[in-house]
Amino acid sequence: MGKLIRIVLGMLIIMTVSYKSFGQRRVLVPVQRFSPVQRPGVRSAKPNGGKKIQAVKEGFLNQRLDLTQKEAKAFWPLYRKYSEELTAVNILKRINNSNASVDGAQQVDLDLKYETQKLDIKKRYRDEFYKILPPEKVSILYKSEHEFNDEVLKQLTERSVRAGD
Repeated sequence: MGKLIRIVLGMLIIMTVSYKSFGQRRVLVPVQRFSPVQRPGVRSAKPNGGKKIQAVKEGFLNQRLDLTQKEAKAFWPLYRKYSEELTAVNILKRINNSNASVDGAQQVDLDLKYETQKLDIKKRYRDEFYKILPPEKVSILYKSEHEFNDEVLKQLTERSVRAGD
């Protein structure tokens, strides 16, 4: 009987220790709301957030484009400049769209101006990309960018739905 009691007590001690060690612990993490508009003069909460997405995007494009070493050496610095210019225009467009303007016509005109700037940037860099890559790869580049952006949007939407927003 004494041996049985020792075994039962041993099991209870093991269960107690393992419950505390391996059980799920609830950890509360403070959550910051995402603000899609970056105000001028206000620093981002995640200064490297955009760089992580850019790195994933470059990996995705690199896989899709199957660049040679020579092509990659010339392409990536140019692509990064292209991406920076488009991002700058997109930020201006978001700021314009977030401001509640009294003059709606002026806001629409600015929006069209930003879209025109984006198109001009794409045309200018298309010609530069043609100097480095064959037209088939430039076509793959633009299609892959759209695929990547659509996938990011899809995942963000799914996260939003799961979070209950």
